[in-house]
Amino acid sequence: MSDKTLTRADLVEAVVVKVGLPRHEAAELVETVLQEISSTLARGEQVKLSSFGSFGIREKRQRIGRNPKTGKEVPITPRRVLVFRASNIMKKRIDEAIKASLGKTNSKAKPKAASKAKTVSKPKTASKANGKAKNAGKNTGKKTTSRAKPKKKTSKSPKPSGKSTDK
Repeated sequence: MSDKTLTRADLVEAVVVKVGLPRHEAAELVETVLQEISSTLARGEQVKLSSFGSFGIREKRQRIGRNPKTGKEVPITPRRVLVFRASNIMKKRIDEAIKASLGKTNSKAKPKAASKAKTVSKPKTASKANGKAKNAGKNTGKKTTSRAKPKKKTSKSPKPSGKSTDK
């Protein structure tokens, strides 16, 4: 996904390119549409745009909130909030666009994941004892693994059965 935000200028540019209107007329058209949506919502009416979604105003009652820092109760005043509900067609378009963009990024990511999975192993020594004695007491900064890992105790307290778990 891109971090670009669609602006009025972008809308004007799209109208200029797709419809062919002069830039000042396209700007007036975009401004008129946005102004009509705003004034309709300000009157408390709903705006429904086919295959896009609907805008509406929701009345919220007064309620008691809590300051998370102090824990003190604070009244939240009643207010009106703008809500948008996308149409099913818009939801489907967004889902398809997301799937398409994920498909493109996943196909590129597979080779990277495979290259990260490759590890360089150092050559094996003649005997494990020699290798351990050579590096004994040194912190080489390399992570070593052993085939048989000792079992870790899950709890520090003794089991209530009274039996000893030490071997």
